[in-house]
Amino acid sequence: MELQNKIYLIRGMRVMLDSDLAELYGIETKRLNEAVRKNLERFPPDFAFKLEKKDVAELRSQIATLVNDDYLRYLPFVFTENGVAMLSSVLHSPQAIQVNIAIMRLFTQLRSYLLLESKLDQRITNREDGTNKMFRIVFERLDALDEAPVDSKKKKIGLKN
Repeated sequence: MELQNKIYLIRGMRVMLDSDLAELYGIETKRLNEAVRKNLERFPPDFAFKLEKKDVAELRSQIATLVNDDYLRYLPFVFTENGVAMLSSVLHSPQAIQVNIAIMRLFTQLRSYLLLESKLDQRITNREDGTNKMFRIVFERLDALDEAPVDSKKKKIGLKN
């Protein structure tokens, strides 16, 4: 399973579905959700939340195989990076620990890519601003030359007609 393909953007947060996490941990989704419900105080809304019907459309646009609502008979829990980290305190299997380490590394990579992308966007914007400024100056000077009065006493330079 490709981890980066299992991170979705819901409500402006990068999250993972409970079913994807359960598959990674090698347990049933029902067991993962039971562990979460028994420890709800460890999962505030910025760590994990249950999807609402309005979120399903947002999720559908990101999952090509999600065709209809039958797939989501029960609205799933989704976990943010912090929620995934908290799962390690609830799930104690060696596989869960290794999966959490891999997921945390992936979230860290995503953050660094986003930071790099932001820096590149800023550099491009700065270059565009500089180029626009130079073109404005060139066009202003060309306009000034067009508007300058022509002195008829000066000898014209160029080919004779």
